[in-house]
Amino acid sequence: MIQNPVLSGFHPDPSILRVEDDYYIATSTFEWFPGVQINHSKDLVHWDLLGYPLTRVSQLNMIGEEDSCGVWAPCLSYDKGRFYLIYTDVKSFIGSFKDTHNYLVTAEDIHGPWSEPIYLNSSGFDPSLFHDRDGRKYLVNMVMDHRSYSASKFAGIVLQEYSEAERKLVGPKKVIFKGSHLGVTEGPHLYWKDGYYYLMTAEGGTGYHHAVTVARSRNIDGPYEVAPNTPMLTSRYFPTHELQKAGHGSLVETPDHQWYLAHLCSRPVGQERRCILGRETAIQKVKWVEDWPVLEDGTCLPQMEVAAPMAGNQKNNTEEGKVRDGVEAKEIDMSGPWFYEDFDGDTWSLHLQSLRIPLDDRASLTDRPGWLRLYGAESLNSHFTQSLLGCRQQSFYMEAETKVEFQPENFKQMAGLAYYYNTQCYYYLHITWDDQFGRILSIIKNDLGKGSYPIGMGVSIPEKGPVWLKLTTRKETAQFSYALDGENYREIGEPLDATILSDDYFDQTGHGMFTGAFVAICCQDTSGERKAADFDWIRVNMIV
Repeated sequence: MIQNPVLSGFHPDPSILRVEDDYYIATSTFEWFPGVQINHSKDLVHWDLLGYPLTRVSQLNMIGEEDSCGVWAPCLSYDKGRFYLIYTDVKSFIGSFKDTHNYLVTAEDIHGPWSEPIYLNSSGFDPSLFHDRDGRKYLVNMVMDHRSYSASKFAGIVLQEYSEAERKLVGPKKVIFKGSHLGVTEGPHLYWKDGYYYLMTAEGGTGYHHAVTVARSRNIDGPYEVAPNTPMLTSRYFPTHELQKAGHGSLVETPDHQWYLAHLCSRPVGQERRCILGRETAIQKVKWVEDWPVLEDGTCLPQMEVAAPMAGNQKNNTEEGKVRDGVEAKEIDMSGPWFYEDFDGDTWSLHLQSLRIPLDDRASLTDRPGWLRLYGAESLNSHFTQSLLGCRQQSFYMEAETKVEFQPENFKQMAGLAYYYNTQCYYYLHITWDDQFGRILSIIKNDLGKGSYPIGMGVSIPEKGPVWLKLTTRKETAQFSYALDGENYREIGEPLDATILSDDYFDQTGHGMFTGAFVAICCQDTSGERKAADFDWIRVNMIV
């Protein structure tokens, strides 16, 4: 059986693809670098992190970009021995305007190397490339309308041909679909089956009214008729269902002609229904009824368990990154890490990402072999050069731990363990320096951009020696602790409200955000002296 979500934690906007007997899902990464995460499966049940196509600044330079900008809604496709990846790099989306630049990169092997980007357009976001039966290729994307007097900022889905020979869009542009009654039409994907072009879109907005809708036409440029079962998928009518915000889907056909839908979803916690883990990826089985795709059970509601293809009982070579939720706290088994990086190799785990750009000379695995040395850079509020490596929180019940050596000389130098959503919302347990008490441990809370010190100066610690830092989460709450010997941990500060690290918490500002909670190791030196911290390892335990 397929157990949903198949990709837990921050894995939004899935684009699913099959090449022979290999399945791939590409998801949005927003401001996290490298860009676009690709997971791989042989059976739609077991998924492994494969890598990131956008590994060079020449492909993706997000320095200075605001929170939740960067890579939106990639589309992964394949044709005649070549992989194609379309993506949006969002530069700004506050206010009336959205600066959204769409690009194409290609590779002959899914592992790369991936090409330099080809610029396509900037008319909107969520671009998708369709390979037609006659060899022609077409780009579809939503069109953004910044005019306040327009009926909707979401002005429809535009179609334009792409010339591979000329490496650009050619010919006329045509808006082929204005959307259904649900509105907020985005996330388009085109498919061909049995004489029809099918246009799948996301509608209703990427919150609790989210949905997947389908329209079809005999001609690629329309007119498109909306399916009678609209929406095909949604949880908007079922507020107590475990999988909420269901929408933004893409289809895949198995070798034996079964059909499945990958889509995003979220799992809220607490009375405020906040989704700490962000938007996740789930898979539903699809059948065709009167030439329309519908969910296997005939409803529009996403299911937690779905029948897998015949090969679904065979596991991948590894199951790194596969986590599951849904047990009581007393049942949690924290023995054996889900993720462990000891920094003994020549690179770090794929699960660790930086913000906006590569770390480059802000990180070294050779200056002190067996340790990661992070050179202090800008603050956790910066949109430019941070020295930070983080991994997604993929379970409501998590224990993250690291060992750090750091000798600050002034209060502008900090290093430690962060529970991070974005530059405006995070908790940070850090080592720093106090003029009166010397080396100390303290906590910074940043709540919608308002910084505070919940425990004031903090606690004094010995002037030298390693410190072990730990973060433990239990759904809505989180707790920091520390040890000076690696064994005898002491809690520091009161339990923290984990739900502020969510898209939903930002709704009160009137400006949406779209990521999820991370746990990160980091180092700052806002004096500009680049004071370094050494991290021996990072370990993250989650429910498996």
